[in-house]
Amino acid sequence: MTATATAAAPTRPANRLGFVLLHIYVLGICAVLLGGFLVQFGRGEYPCPLCILQRMFMMLAALGPVFVIARSRTQAVSTREFAAGYGMSVVASVCGAAVSARHIMLHIKPPDAGYGSTVWGLHPYTWAFITFTVAILAAGGSLALARELEPLDSRSTALSTTVLWIFGAIVLANLLAVFALEGLHWFLPGDPVRYQLLYDLGIAS
Repeated sequence: MTATATAAAPTRPANRLGFVLLHIYVLGICAVLLGGFLVQFGRGEYPCPLCILQRMFMMLAALGPVFVIARSRTQAVSTREFAAGYGMSVVASVCGAAVSARHIMLHIKPPDAGYGSTVWGLHPYTWAFITFTVAILAAGGSLALARELEPLDSRSTALSTTVLWIFGAIVLANLLAVFALEGLHWFLPGDPVRYQLLYDLGIAS
């Protein structure tokens, strides 16, 4: 038996950095979505259809990394799966950035003050555009370093469980919020002024 045949194939160590970055990516998007809820419920503002669409694309942008995290809990993640997760995020972020840019352009001409209030001087849809831009850059960088960042081993950690539950809760909360805004109707008004579901049920006037 030759030395080549008996030599063990070299293995790379498990990559904790890539694993941690996946969680930071998802938590960052979740934080922005929670900020949207703070504006909606804390300031009593109703998101328009374009706002809801931007939230949907943010959730889709996080869905790819969420898939990779969930996959890594039961088995090693391949380079193809790792790249597919971030690739999905890039596509969703590009679409979301286009929607945000459209929203910005609708209110860019003075003296239009924009839709809703501002957060640190910028409207939520402007922050959404910034978020999508950062998401594209982060996902693109992770794709460029996919072989170095892919989590090679399977691990089930409290952090992963927490992140997955937070993301699931935010998705469910957005579904309920949209249902409350739209009520038993096919379309959400362009400038909503109430939670239509409560009005339809006679709970609010």
